[in-house]
Amino acid sequence: MAAPADSLDTGRLPAPRPGPIPWVAMYHSVGDCSDDPYRITVTPERLDRQLAWLRRRGLRGVSVAELLAARARGGGRDLVGLTFDDGYADFVTGALPVLRRRGCGATLFVLPGRLGGDNAWDPLGPRKPLLTADGIRRAADEGVEIGSHGLTHVDLTRADDLTRKAEVTESRALLTELSGQPVDGFCYPYGTVDTRAVEAVREAGYAYACAIDPGPLTGPHALPRVHVGQNDTAWRLHLKHRLHRLRRRPVEGL
Repeated sequence: MAAPADSLDTGRLPAPRPGPIPWVAMYHSVGDCSDDPYRITVTPERLDRQLAWLRRRGLRGVSVAELLAARARGGGRDLVGLTFDDGYADFVTGALPVLRRRGCGATLFVLPGRLGGDNAWDPLGPRKPLLTADGIRRAADEGVEIGSHGLTHVDLTRADDLTRKAEVTESRALLTELSGQPVDGFCYPYGTVDTRAVEAVREAGYAYACAIDPGPLTGPHALPRVHVGQNDTAWRLHLKHRLHRLRRRPVEGL
């Protein structure tokens, strides 16, 4: 596993230089995908093949913090951000061994208000267990960057002001204490984002935040990501990578 970026030692990331928006892959669960109505699961074998595809093309998966720090120094064109949303317990058993074998890092976005719980926000599909505090600490000890996904997986664009602030601010404080490392990254639940959510995340002190397709809000606190799933073979990954480079334009601050 790659070690966290040096910039995390200070709790802040250097301001990225302008340039093409980096490619950030969005994963969720890594395990059995036989019952997967939301297409959020990849098998460890598929993840291994996807990371091998990156390596064959001279690319390496890293945490978002490491990616942005490298871009700020004028490098990082050979790096791809790997993110895993929700903090499923199978990250430790399914994803970590693959990441270690392929020499990749990652960012894990977790929910400190649901430690040891499950994905109760998904009305369909199987209940998937979430990481406990010990599981999160184990991931952090392996060099994984820990980021916040909010306290309980609330859509910040529909939350009232008090709830939105609690989801963003309290989750960061809890994860900083739990992981023993600065928490610089946030991930918007459901990928939904608006100006209020972006401002709340910025005011809470996060250096960056991940969305899915934030449109005109795209910037350091609303980074676009590409969904990667079980059906993404080498050819589909090639197309997604190419389309990302064609669709995304340079944005100030990235």
